[in-house]
Amino acid sequence: MRYLLTAALTLPLFVTACSKPAVSPQASAPALAEAAPAAPAASTAGPAGGPPVTLRVGATPVPAGELLEFVKPALAAQGVNLEITEFTDYVTPNTALGEGSLDANLFQHQPYLDSFQAGRPLGIVPVRAIYLPALGLYSQKAGSVAELPDGATIAIPNDPSNEARALKLLEQGGLITLKAGAAANAGLDAIADNPRQFKFLELEAAQLPRSLADTDASIVNANYALEVGLSPLKDALLHEKQNSPYANILATTAAHANDPAVKRLADALTTPEVREWLLQKYGGVSCRSSEL
Repeated sequence: MRYLLTAALTLPLFVTACSKPAVSPQASAPALAEAAPAAPAASTAGPAGGPPVTLRVGATPVPAGELLEFVKPALAAQGVNLEITEFTDYVTPNTALGEGSLDANLFQHQPYLDSFQAGRPLGIVPVRAIYLPALGLYSQKAGSVAELPDGATIAIPNDPSNEARALKLLEQGGLITLKAGAAANAGLDAIADNPRQFKFLELEAAQLPRSLADTDASIVNANYALEVGLSPLKDALLHEKQNSPYANILATTAAHANDPAVKRLADALTTPEVREWLLQKYGGVSCRSSEL
């Protein structure tokens, strides 16, 4: 039996922090020192040599919000004051960024951003890949994939990019087969073979942890899993591997793409200190990076 709450968190986050210019939607890594490292003496100069600036950043609470809080003191010492706003959904952080009430956000992967902007073009662009929060298949009724009954109901995210991601995870586990060339926004009609006749329940990502009591299994995004005490590494029947293309990115608008403050934030999120923090907090697997 898999229980909803666990004693420890061990997230297979694969981070780009091992290389300073890591900029790819395919990042890798994982990470808690209980307190941030001591920041150097506060700077009176902003990133362009002027006065200190405020950078408004939106994020989901875990792990992105925690990560931003961790780097906040070091950035303040560089003349960049982070103003962090936390969101519990995957739509508002982008609309707020596109409408100008945020300067950047950290919560999404590149396929989701592409899918979002296909319907709502807001001029949002990727800055750098930061970490991979692994998607996982969880169950309160089965202790392994083999224990899932034929005809089981499995809840999956209903937004196009994460639904395709969930289906690919089920294919990785040998539960279904997708049609050749299934797109990054593939839906249920992309399933070519479902030999165990699983039924799929499409839900908003934030609702998936609550669905565990009423389904045989649910595929949950890592940030929502962490919020309810689930560990992708320890509790998931299946979780994404380190070569997943779904690394979470720091994003901004085209107008801020060359903003020195945004660059300083990207650099601060991909330092060896951040990598060590992530490794200690969530547990690590490996590290890789490449250009966006």
